[in-house]
Amino acid sequence: MTRMKISILIQSSPYRSRACETALEFAKAAVQQGHSIYRVFLYKDAVLLGNRFMESPSDERNVQKEWQTFITDQSQTVAICIASGQRRGIVDGDAGNSIASGFEMSGLGQFVEATLESDRVVSF
Repeated sequence: MTRMKISILIQSSPYRSRACETALEFAKAAVQQGHSIYRVFLYKDAVLLGNRFMESPSDERNVQKEWQTFITDQSQTVAICIASGQRRGIVDGDAGNSIASGFEMSGLGQFVEATLESDRVVSF
């Protein structure tokens, strides 16, 4: 089996779709099969996943915490698009910090670089 470097692009809100959950399950399965995750990039409404003030009701799956566990286990971070984050109140700097642990603000350039460095880019 050929081992691949995979990057993941997530664009849908963690509240309106299962894209964040499906992407996490895909990432876990890919790693389990010996592939590596090069970068996870959150764009558009998916940036809400990286908001440290996000609270899941106790009777619902906490996908942010599950991503944080995956991030820790894989020793990497998840990139939040700066422009998408700022539009949705996710900030890092003088205005405060609303970024959850394991996530970082990043420009689209990092996503472009990921497309060049990865064998596959999978979008959710």
